Amino acid sequence: MADVEMPQLGETVTEGTITKWFKAIGEPVAMDEVLFEVSTDKVDSEVPSPVAGFLAEILAAEGDTVDVGAVIAVVSDAPPAGGDAPAEAAPEPEPEPAAEAPAPAPAAPPAAPADQAPAPAPAPSPAPAAHAAAPAVSGASALVSPVVRKLIEENGLDVSAITGSGIGGRITRADVEQVIAHEGSRPAAPAAPGAPAAAVSPPPLVTQRPAPRSGTGDTTEPLNNIRRRTGEHMVMSKQVSPHAVTVVEVDYENVERVRRRHKESFKATEGFSLTYLPFISRAVIDALAAFPHMNATVGDGELIVHNYVNLAIAVDLSFEGLLAPVMHNADDMRLRAVARSINDVATRARTKKLSADDITQGTFTISNSGSFGTHLVLPIINQPQVAILSTDGVSRKPVVVTDIDGTEAIAIHSVGLLGLSWDHRAFDGAYSAAFMHEIKEIIETRDWEAEIA
Repeated sequence: MADVEMPQLGETVTEGTITKWFKAIGEPVAMDEVLFEVSTDKVDSEVPSPVAGFLAEILAAEGDTVDVGAVIAVVSDAPPAGGDAPAEAAPEPEPEPAAEAPAPAPAAPPAAPADQAPAPAPAPSPAPAAHAAAPAVSGASALVSPVVRKLIEENGLDVSAITGSGIGGRITRADVEQVIAHEGSRPAAPAAPGAPAAAVSPPPLVTQRPAPRSGTGDTTEPLNNIRRRTGEHMVMSKQVSPHAVTVVEVDYENVERVRRRHKESFKATEGFSLTYLPFISRAVIDALAAFPHMNATVGDGELIVHNYVNLAIAVDLSFEGLLAPVMHNADDMRLRAVARSINDVATRARTKKLSADDITQGTFTISNSGSFGTHLVLPIINQPQVAILSTDGVSRKPVVVTDIDGTEAIAIHSVGLLGLSWDHRAFDGAYSAAFMHEIKEIIETRDWEAEIA
């Protein structure tokens, strides 16, 4: 006999909701075969069985929220003696009433043409079929997280009218907020056929809310789990690490020329745009090799220096929270591979398709706010790492350039800031400054044309 426990799905996750069991009691289970699906406010993940055997007992039903480490199932070496599986099979024969359908088959009476007229009456039976789908939707209500269920109840919404965009049709917070935002059109519920069309259209980046008006009071919104956990983690980080900051200005003209030259062909080939982030990430990866103490985590009174780079990229979840999925073994990637990996983890983060492995074991983090044109962001260190780099807005500015013969001139280049928050326990300001200088040098002088080929 072996216990199956709720796994740890990320450093800050303490509980998960069982959304689906892939095995029934009594069925055989192979090691590493997908056993159940669990959902948190960070990831939806299919969890493999840690052992082989037979599923003897399920202690957490679909829809139950369970603490990390809690026993949720038992796997035995032999099939359960009680034959629970057959017991469940017994209810299935109930569909036998469908055998009554053959009864109408003795439609020998319809020999009389007049009797055939009543036949159209059974035709309306398709309508019940439509209703049969409704219960399936309402059944999904059992798979919403406690936070989402509370939001549905507080706004008096009909869960069966909400189309879930999560795995298996699970209703997410974004789905509920989209319904709330369009609440004015709810009377048109009879036009249910139109609802699916709305679901097909891409969701807005930010949930649209009515414009503020004086005298309308306040709206109370409960903090979702990811915000609460992020807050706790950040407060802990500020208490644990003596934060310090180093900032450098970078001339991106060398990068910009290559981006401009290849952006069309790159998008046509890769399917996404070529931004500054892959270039910066590639420079960071190489700089970490030269300054290994940056690529470290803090243990119990010790600094653990990693001989590989697991680069975490902070991803915004439509302003509903922040997640830092990890690009494992990024030190083996060249520019195109880095760009693909960033696009992949960011897409899966926003669609809640990350696995537990995708958000753990990071060794260095990059926070990318530059797309919003920020001047300087000073992020909080992602524990237990020792540093986090922020990329900020790049804009065209006049700069002094020096020719080979030493002649100076004014030119218009793409310029931006890079900011590093670092842990003063791990190293001092000189080491941090040298690391940032290395990143700057790589970005400004590398042959990116050869790198992108």
